[in-house]
Amino acid sequence: MTTARRTFEALVAEAEAASVDGWDFSWFEGRATEERPSWGYARAMGERLARASAALDVQTGGGEVLASAPELPPLTVATEGWPPNVAKATALLHPRGAVVVASPEDAPLPFAAQAFDLVVSRHPVHTYWDEIARVLRPGGTYFSQQVGPASVFELVEYFVGPQPDEVRNGRHPDRALAAAEAAGLDVVDLRSERLRIEFHDVGAVVHFLRKVIWMVPGFTVDQYLPQLRALHERIETEGPFTAHSTRFLIETRKPPHSA
Repeated sequence: MTTARRTFEALVAEAEAASVDGWDFSWFEGRATEERPSWGYARAMGERLARASAALDVQTGGGEVLASAPELPPLTVATEGWPPNVAKATALLHPRGAVVVASPEDAPLPFAAQAFDLVVSRHPVHTYWDEIARVLRPGGTYFSQQVGPASVFELVEYFVGPQPDEVRNGRHPDRALAAAEAAGLDVVDLRSERLRIEFHDVGAVVHFLRKVIWMVPGFTVDQYLPQLRALHERIETEGPFTAHSTRFLIETRKPPHSA
């Protein structure tokens, strides 16, 4: 067995053993890098939370981003659909006085109409605009950073082949704008950026695809073993695998006199 093959197996085994709960990406330190959007979502979210009286974080993951806010409103609630993340978010957010509600991502929000003056969400799997509009108070704000079109598709298409335009553009910010306006919300800010990612070893790729499960649905090492071995050799020979993420920031407001 060659040294390269032993290295490949060790990298993959380590990545398969690592926890993928929550949205803590510290495991990637020294193994992958990603540019961050210029708008600084966590900081901007924190500023809005400090001014709110009742806030909801939709699809909070492990609660890490919400917990980073210096100040939380008197009423702060987070929803999450994946049980391991519900437990992690509860442990992290309860000491801050925030309540975590287990709620499937594809279900209506389990709250009364006009319950919140601020709703936030970082990288939601899907945005149910009608539900956002329903739970916002008149004059309330929805503030979200979302995954944009064809994000990290250099990696996605390496494994699953070229994707049709409708898949590549399924998360286009123009679609979010149209859906928000159709739900009766005014879009007050919409920005997008394309950001460089580098994967320095095949273990980082495996961990990423296990953690961000919608990139290559149903990903397993066994299923993609030949591609992973080839990718390992490519990184060893040519250096980091480069891809590009796309992100957009959207801020909407519910009209002051709406129902």
